[in-house]
Amino acid sequence: MLRITEYRAPGRLVLKLEGRFCQCVVPELDACWQAARTTGGGPAIWVDLSDVLLVDAAGEALLGEMYRAGVRFVARGYAMRELVREIAES
Repeated sequence: MLRITEYRAPGRLVLKLEGRFCQCVVPELDACWQAARTTGGGPAIWVDLSDVLLVDAAGEALLGEMYRAGVRFVARGYAMRELVREIAES
C-alpha cells in the first residue's frame, strides 16, 4: 500500500510517498504527477521518498521517467539514496 500526499512548499510542489511503491500503485502516482504537470508554469515538482519502504521495477521505471522530465527527489536512508543515485546516473 502506498499513500501519496500532495503539499506545497516554497517554490515547489511535493508529492510525499509513504509505504510500498509497487506496480499496482504506479498508475496512481502517474496520475498525480501528470495532474501536477498540467498546471504548467507552476512550481518545481519534488517527490519525497523518505518514508518509502520498497520500490519495485515498475516503480523505479516511473521514477526514472519523472527524473528525466525534471522531477527532483528527497530521500532518506541508504536504500532510497542509492535508488535516487542509480536513477540519476541512468
